[in-house]
Amino acid sequence: MNQISTLQNNFTTFYPYKFDATNPNFLFSKIKITKPVTCFNPSHAISQDYSTKHKTLLVESFHEHQRFKELLARLNKKGSCPLQMLEDDGDWSRDHFWTVIRFLRQSSRSDEILQVFNMWKDRENSRINEFNYEKIIEMLGEEGLMEDAVLAFTDMKTFCLSPSLQVYNSLIHGFARNGKFDDALFHLNQMKETNLTLESDTYDGLIQAYGKFKMYDEMGMCLKKMEMDGCTPDRITYNVLIEEFARAGLLTRMEKAYQRTRMERIDLKSSALIAMVEAYANFGVVDKMETVMKRVRTNTRDFNEDLVRKIALVYIENFMFSRLEKLAYYITKRSGRTDMVWCLLLLSNACLLSQQGIDIVVREMEEAEVLWNIMFINIVLLAYLKIKDFTHLGIFLTNLGNHVVKPDIVTVGILFDAIDKGFRGSGTIEKWRRTGLLCRSVEMETDPLVLAAFGKGQFLRKCEEAYLSLEPGTREKKKWSYSDLIDLVVAKKNVKKSQLEEDK
Repeated sequence: MNQISTLQNNFTTFYPYKFDATNPNFLFSKIKITKPVTCFNPSHAISQDYSTKHKTLLVESFHEHQRFKELLARLNKKGSCPLQMLEDDGDWSRDHFWTVIRFLRQSSRSDEILQVFNMWKDRENSRINEFNYEKIIEMLGEEGLMEDAVLAFTDMKTFCLSPSLQVYNSLIHGFARNGKFDDALFHLNQMKETNLTLESDTYDGLIQAYGKFKMYDEMGMCLKKMEMDGCTPDRITYNVLIEEFARAGLLTRMEKAYQRTRMERIDLKSSALIAMVEAYANFGVVDKMETVMKRVRTNTRDFNEDLVRKIALVYIENFMFSRLEKLAYYITKRSGRTDMVWCLLLLSNACLLSQQGIDIVVREMEEAEVLWNIMFINIVLLAYLKIKDFTHLGIFLTNLGNHVVKPDIVTVGILFDAIDKGFRGSGTIEKWRRTGLLCRSVEMETDPLVLAAFGKGQFLRKCEEAYLSLEPGTREKKKWSYSDLIDLVVAKKNVKKSQLEEDK
């Protein structure tokens, strides 16, 4: 009711007719308006003044936005020259200048930054300051334009400006990233001479660069030098050390750095822990790999599929098939139920030859409405082939069409290996020929993990042997189909058979 009353009052204020909802002609019922006696209200004057200023700011903001758009439009024109634009415009504001610098950087024209900066700063002496030089040198260092960075650094000193720690870090890290460690150390020594307080960040960048160029002994010496100069290694330092030693496979050094973090209660980033996991996986060190995995944060998504495959391969090579299921649940907590998770669940039960386990996973997949792919089907087929359950094997082969899935070379190999073991699969072969499935180009859609767990099988090995026996030119002449490979294997088999008969 209050809202309606307010609406009525507002309407009466702006429209000089009586508001009478019971009168159908209320809009035409004119009433006499009595002007109220008003007095000066200071707050009303302030409100009007504020409104005027607000409108002025909006107009100025609009025009500023338009100027930015025009500036970017001119920069985006083919063959645009910022130096000429600055000459034509006479000058730029601070915001316009940094907009141009960002544009040059993003459009791979960083080599023009120093010239534009020099021209812009010469327009006004107040622009010759530590902040502007620091930002320019930082950008040039990040872009690897070290000659320009040194020119700006030298120019800065001619104006008696004191280079900050950030300026020296930009030069040291820039030279180090480019492998110019002599120049990096030269500026490090210069920084010490200026009595600037050293911080760990300076050495962290050096250590990371040494790791990039695989200079692992220098990494260790840099760490010692850091401590001698009174800089305590921090969380970043140890994360860098561990990641670089892990990538290099230097487990002893990696573990030494890791133990120091444990003693000093330094929290490691997930990326450093994952690097350790990968290092242990590469060397097949199961116990330590699993210990570090427990320390990785639950919500991290840094476990990529390549690393998951490495871990799974370690379990497969050590016949720890039940661990594949645990790995699947471990990944689920971090990334959800991906195709890789379902692959691991199926693979774990298939390797253990647990038909009940396979059935449970299949039901879970159906409930989750997972789209089947040929890799999932091949895992189940390989398990049934292993236990010679030809009934279920035949059912799965028949249901390929229901899942809208086409066989790959592994599926074809499973079928032929099953036939060799007594499966009546000639009808399936004829059906695949008739529907054109065997005329398709050969594809491998099954994850290598599956072959690592079950092996390639006789048919796939024969395919490889027959294919490799051909001349290189013959292999490359045609696009191979499944029928071509089958015919090649059959022909090779007939040749061997005839040779054996001749020998007899």
